[in-house]
Amino acid sequence: MTADTAYATVRRAGDEGARAVLDVLTEAFMNDPLVRWLFPAAGDRGRLQRHYYRPLLAHPAAEAYLAGDHEGASVWLTLTAGERALTENSFEPRVFGDSGLRLRALGEALDPRHPREPHLYLPCIGVLGGRQGAGFGSAMLRHRLERADADGVPAYLEASSARSRALYLRHGFADLGEPVRVADGPLLWPMWRQPAQEGDNR
Repeated sequence: MTADTAYATVRRAGDEGARAVLDVLTEAFMNDPLVRWLFPAAGDRGRLQRHYYRPLLAHPAAEAYLAGDHEGASVWLTLTAGERALTENSFEPRVFGDSGLRLRALGEALDPRHPREPHLYLPCIGVLGGRQGAGFGSAMLRHRLERADADGVPAYLEASSARSRALYLRHGFADLGEPVRVADGPLLWPMWRQPAQEGDNR
């Protein structure tokens, strides 16, 4: 599916676009506060990010999108009641080393906040550094959330920075309780969005 928005073309990545999605997300999050905390060694950060994103792309409910000329990427999961995006088995010690412990701790902290009802989950959306602020993030959000609204499906995510939280607030998300912090990691904001009703100004 392809959609032309006010800012960029957003299209399904498909199997052939998986590498491009990995490339964009890895670069976009290289200096993200949460990613820097999860993978503190800069030399390993890109490789470990790719190991983290691959199971999300391989999830049976995954939809991956690219925006513009591979300037933005997002992964969405349509989860059933009680379903999880990843499990502890996704973070094998032989792959993630000490970062696996941080990933598990983060998952344990966020799990109680993750809604149990069926919903659309946005685990990652990113835009290349030189193109941030140009509307690609909004284009990807608008594209997928319009369909969620049409289907009457709520959406959930965890914002990893104050800047991304502000973006999500503009697209109808609201804080779902207090922020979460694990050890000396950055704050994360669990956020929830009810599907817009006809006539809503979102």
